[in-house]
Amino acid sequence: MSQKRDFYDILGVSKNANESEIKSAYRKLALKYHPDKNPDDAAAEEKFKEAAEAYEVLSNAEKRAQYDRFGHDGLKGGFGGGMNMDDIFSQFGDIFGSAFGGSFGGSRSGKRVVKGSNLRVKMKLSLEEIANGVKKKIKVNKLVQADGVTFKSCSTCKGSGRITQMTQTFLGAMQTQSACHVCQGAGQMIDTKPSDTDQYGLRKQEEIIEIEIPAGVEDGMQLSVHGKGNAGPFNGVNGDLIVVIEEAEHPELKRENEHIHYEAVVSIGDAVLGTSIEIPTIGGKAKIKIEPGTQSGKVLRLRGKGLPNIQGFGTGDQFVHIHVWIPSKLSKEEKDWFEKHKDNPNFLPKENEKESGFFKRMRDYFS
Repeated sequence: MSQKRDFYDILGVSKNANESEIKSAYRKLALKYHPDKNPDDAAAEEKFKEAAEAYEVLSNAEKRAQYDRFGHDGLKGGFGGGMNMDDIFSQFGDIFGSAFGGSFGGSRSGKRVVKGSNLRVKMKLSLEEIANGVKKKIKVNKLVQADGVTFKSCSTCKGSGRITQMTQTFLGAMQTQSACHVCQGAGQMIDTKPSDTDQYGLRKQEEIIEIEIPAGVEDGMQLSVHGKGNAGPFNGVNGDLIVVIEEAEHPELKRENEHIHYEAVVSIGDAVLGTSIEIPTIGGKAKIKIEPGTQSGKVLRLRGKGLPNIQGFGTGDQFVHIHVWIPSKLSKEEKDWFEKHKDNPNFLPKENEKESGFFKRMRDYFS
């Protein structure tokens, strides 16, 4: 699809829906479009995957908060890349229970595809990198399936991946099925493996991964690179790589969402007479004009000099806060000059200008 649908619309729930409502809505859709009920139906399979992707985000508190704040753009840039059938069956098979004769566990054959664990890394970015978006290569130490590992059918579940139990109740004997606790529902066990691997035939290996960071990310944002985590046991699917964004502090600029702030200090003479000053911007410099009679606290606005909004809603601005520097030490001649002119009407503050100046600055800031 060229345009992703809203996850809440896909599941047919409100943005205030609780965990139980989201789970129930997903189960209804997944049962409706399940491949076993719709064989060779590409449209139904697409809806099945679409519902699973929506549930995967909205059932996770962190991902849901990220989606609510930034929409689909908060999950893009090489992140989230969709889900395949093995992912869906591995993660959400327990939701279906015995809806398909008790055989639904992690694949259409009843065996469960075990997903590997996620990896988490921190990535520090400069304001310039955040403004433009960036591709980064990082080295991760992850679990991979070792060569030379062989498998055999699980002796406990006889390769089915499921354990059937009979329980006596006051209604009579009841049969229940659950994933095999020995093979985790995979239906197979390790037969032979190299000596330097763990119990699942996995070993640590370094991998260089290229990650594309979208422009406008924020400090603390978590982005998920699909399938780049640890390998799953028993030839399962890989976990994800969670990238936590850290914003490096800029020596002169301060960030406020997509806006940038800069504190500019000018002398009394420049504030009185006016001047031009050069200030830093993201990735460069800009020259601004200080009008004669500029008051301390005045805020100048440079439109479009901020950061791009991650949802694509334009670019922020840069606000320049003017501070007039008052000298703490004066020579005798300088003191005499100020003594002589301190009662000059032009040097006396005017109450009406103070009040109007404050509200004008507020209007300038929010307009």
